[in-house]
Amino acid sequence: MRNKFLYTLLLGLALTACSDHEQAEQTPVSAGDTEIRFPADVTAGELIIKFKPEMTEILDRALTRAARNGGVSTRSGIPSTDEILDILGGYHFERIFPADAKNEERTRAAGLHLWYLVKFDKDTDLKEAAQRISQLGEISKVQGNSHIKRAYKTDAHRVYVNESALQRHAATRTGRASATFTDPGLIYQWHYNNTGTYGFENQNPLNNGAVEGCDVGCYEAWKKCTGDPSIIVAVLDEGVMLTHPDLKDNIWVNEGEEFNAGKDADNNGYVDDKHGYNFVENSGNITWSSEYDTGHGTHVAGTIAAMNGNGVGVCGIAGGNGTPGSGVKIMACQVFAGDAGVTLTAEAKAIKYAADNGAVILQCSWGYNSADANIAEGFSPGPATQKEWETTYPLEKEALDYFIHNAGSPNGVIEGGLAIFAAGNEYAGIPAYPGAYSKCVTVSSTAADFTPASYTNYGVEIDICAPGGDTEYYAAIGKESPEFWEENSPYAGSILSTMMKNGTPAYGYMDGTSMACPHVSGVAALGLSYAVKLRRHFKASEFIGLLKESVKPVDTWYGGGKKKTYYRNHTSPGASPAQLELSKYIGKMGTGVANAALLLNNIEGNGTEMKVPNVYVAENTTSTTNLAYYFVDGEKLTYTCTSSDANVTKVTVVNGTLMEVTGIATGTARITVKPSVGMEQTIVVTVRKKANDNGWL
Repeated sequence: MRNKFLYTLLLGLALTACSDHEQAEQTPVSAGDTEIRFPADVTAGELIIKFKPEMTEILDRALTRAARNGGVSTRSGIPSTDEILDILGGYHFERIFPADAKNEERTRAAGLHLWYLVKFDKDTDLKEAAQRISQLGEISKVQGNSHIKRAYKTDAHRVYVNESALQRHAATRTGRASATFTDPGLIYQWHYNNTGTYGFENQNPLNNGAVEGCDVGCYEAWKKCTGDPSIIVAVLDEGVMLTHPDLKDNIWVNEGEEFNAGKDADNNGYVDDKHGYNFVENSGNITWSSEYDTGHGTHVAGTIAAMNGNGVGVCGIAGGNGTPGSGVKIMACQVFAGDAGVTLTAEAKAIKYAADNGAVILQCSWGYNSADANIAEGFSPGPATQKEWETTYPLEKEALDYFIHNAGSPNGVIEGGLAIFAAGNEYAGIPAYPGAYSKCVTVSSTAADFTPASYTNYGVEIDICAPGGDTEYYAAIGKESPEFWEENSPYAGSILSTMMKNGTPAYGYMDGTSMACPHVSGVAALGLSYAVKLRRHFKASEFIGLLKESVKPVDTWYGGGKKKTYYRNHTSPGASPAQLELSKYIGKMGTGVANAALLLNNIEGNGTEMKVPNVYVAENTTSTTNLAYYFVDGEKLTYTCTSSDANVTKVTVVNGTLMEVTGIATGTARITVKPSVGMEQTIVVTVRKKANDNGWL
């Protein structure tokens, strides 16, 4: 008989897989052609509004006045808007996205400078306030300011494993698999290399158990690439434990900032953002040790970038080759802290921050509940269609569009960004938004045998799937105490990664689409790392297409009348487990299980060669370009650079790889870059009296 203690324990873990917004919908507010939907948890006395572009000049003047007054403003400078704010008792008027000189041009091109947060008397009827504001001719969009909330209990027990247990049991299990690295937890990470021989401690005999090859293909992929520090993954989650010994060397560092200096040293609009930003507390201080922090963000980060080859703990998919700092970088964008979650305005800031500060992957193990979520199980259904989501959360959509279109660089490995979301854990036939948005990558979850995890959302909107663990393969009769798990670390059908316990470093198992999602983010990060090595360039849409092609198909496991026994989804306590025909999942789990080895193989024959970018420089100033980045094994080469017109520009090579271009006089010139091995490239240098590397001033 199935161990009830562990079933209950891991049922709680399965629910950690995706956070949600509270979303029982109120009756829409109509004002002219505008329909405004308010989620149940909308913040009283606050509205998010977007002005029409014609209002830009007036709003800029108000912004300038506010800056002179310490950044505080109460009015827009637009008479009709301010009249309504007076009526509503308005006391706060703030541009949502802080000004950032480096990125202001593209911020305005995307229209994000037109979004403002207004606060007024909390006793004011929110529907009436929205109706009044939306009728103004200068306003294009209005929405409420709700909060992101978790879909799981923060006090639920987690299955922890200590370092000594990993070390002790690794010594007796070395024959289990041929591991690439010596990290003791790697042999328990079946989701990287599934040999099919894992005995998941008295698993449900009616199901398949582990099936060889149901993994993301790390061992083969690691023969070609283990990660690259130029690839940055923004983890929007709980605070990542920056000091965890298995993560600390793969944490992103904002070199322009000093921690706890109390100033915005790099002028990006955020103070002390050394390793990311805490958008819950509006602080550069990333937190992880609150009573209600679960280690969720740290677990997700470890799957992507736990340090490989350091002899401790576990491995990450793109965690490097054993040299400190050789893996991809984790940028901590904290949207949960303790029992709190961010507002929609802060969530949008986090998404834009990631794009503006170098992240090319947005790792999001959260979202709304599915529209098909079962109300009887305590779920409040979320948006049912893309149109409904766009109407209810327009700011969120525009922030995601900004990341998808503006992350990366036309001169880098990827132009645009990858927004990767968990599908949700309501066992529903429609994935959750915003992940279900057609421009995002939505991830469903499999067990260790290619079959759908018992909790996973599915549907035709799913893009791809990955191992997320399953309670159906996790039981150990007679092993009910938490101390047993911490000391013995049995093989488990859940996902093993970095954790924190009571604010201290730990390791542990979790289940959910939250755990499947970072597998896809990690595979994508490893793929981009390999593209850096090969000097390949992709547009984001091209890379997503390649990612979805580089899979092991799953539909073949679901046909022919095959069934799976699900204890998780039985109808009531004491009822018999459900036997489900897997055919219902055909075509609804994405293209297949993400596979790093296949992706790296496909990258070899795809993408375009990176090109040295054209240079824009002002007279009497110098622009520096690292040529090694644009040629295969570029750091091992030497370069000769010549200018077609020495009266316009001067070019020299410094330290072997740095091309310094100095503007002499207004005009244009061509520079020929010839490497010691490989094809030469020609770039255009444009010199003006006032210019910089990003364009015109």
